[in-house]
Amino acid sequence: MPNLHLKHTPQIGGTIQKLPASKSISNRALILNALSGNRSTVSNLATARDTQLMKSLLANPEKTIDAMDAGTTMRFLTAYYAITGQNKVLTGTPRMKERPIGLLVKALREIGADINYLEKEGFPPHEVKGFISQKTSEISLPGNVSSQYISALMMIAPILPEGLTINLEGKVGSWPYIEMTAALMASFGGRFFMKNGKIVILPGQYMPTSITVEPDWSALSYWYAIVALAEKSSITLSDVLPYSIQGDRVIVEIMEQLGVNTRFENGNAILNKTDLINTHLEWDFKDCPDLAQTVLPVCAMKEVRGTFTGLESLYIKETDRIAALQNELSKVDAQLVETSKGIFTLTPGKISSEKIKINTYHDHRMAMGFAPLATLMDVEIEAPEVVNKSYPEFWDDLRAIGFDMK
Repeated sequence: MPNLHLKHTPQIGGTIQKLPASKSISNRALILNALSGNRSTVSNLATARDTQLMKSLLANPEKTIDAMDAGTTMRFLTAYYAITGQNKVLTGTPRMKERPIGLLVKALREIGADINYLEKEGFPPHEVKGFISQKTSEISLPGNVSSQYISALMMIAPILPEGLTINLEGKVGSWPYIEMTAALMASFGGRFFMKNGKIVILPGQYMPTSITVEPDWSALSYWYAIVALAEKSSITLSDVLPYSIQGDRVIVEIMEQLGVNTRFENGNAILNKTDLINTHLEWDFKDCPDLAQTVLPVCAMKEVRGTFTGLESLYIKETDRIAALQNELSKVDAQLVETSKGIFTLTPGKISSEKIKINTYHDHRMAMGFAPLATLMDVEIEAPEVVNKSYPEFWDDLRAIGFDMK
């Protein structure tokens, strides 16, 4: 797909009628449905490529499974194939082969799975040969590992003859995603309790249920960015309720500080531009790392200095998101610097008088996080099709509320 050119559009308004469903909820619901014998009804499933890939791979009879660049799919399916005794080879894109899976495989081996690496130790591709017998009912993991590892183990735990206790050691990151997994497990009849870094999951069968997937708050965040940066803007997001099991719902509080008011009314969220509260934002992204590529460009363009923590997981996402953010923010003279271990400072930039070209690094969030800059200047987006990973309708929705693009 050719590059997309977004013309400077300072005033934006309208209604987004059909927001994308949550990819995180959809992917978990698909695994839980499969573990319950595919007897459940999952409505409003995400149209995101990752979710459609998960759905197709769960039904794929082939031995070799290509998870492409979908980290959640790779990790969840590794655990799913192990507990269901399937012999599968899991592979992916060159970038996926650089994303670690060692801690998850180690935990699955401790429990009783037979898994071998086919190329580099600790990384895909790997072969799942099945589940021998349960060797232990208690494992320990560092709390700062990917929540996808923990969620993968949680979801298969009720199927284990003895259940599973997971001890999370040290500081726990992305806790809302763990809570999301727990809430969905409960919907399918899973029994567990969680306290002080210990997750105890009792053995038992999942039960059929009916789930409607809520809108994706990660995707909603880009509309907040547009309102925050536009000269004048009011956007209505249809069918968005004030409460959510998604951690990224915290974008409401973050953007309140950056000049966006949210009013929940008649089942919708209405976003209006307000005054900037302060010119320095401090935020810990450990529970919402996917929001970094939304929030940092907004700060850079609103002359808001930032002090940010909890960004470490961005190094091993679809791309090295720290390097990607540093590169693209520099195009508007903003600087993102790790001033001490784990602490990043953002120095704001300025509006460019010329069109800027945003490289997307095969990363959907780079495209959508920087697109709102078109409220301030002309923007060219490289490889705009990357949004298909999570929000295929994004560019159509931008056109619908007044953006001029070609």
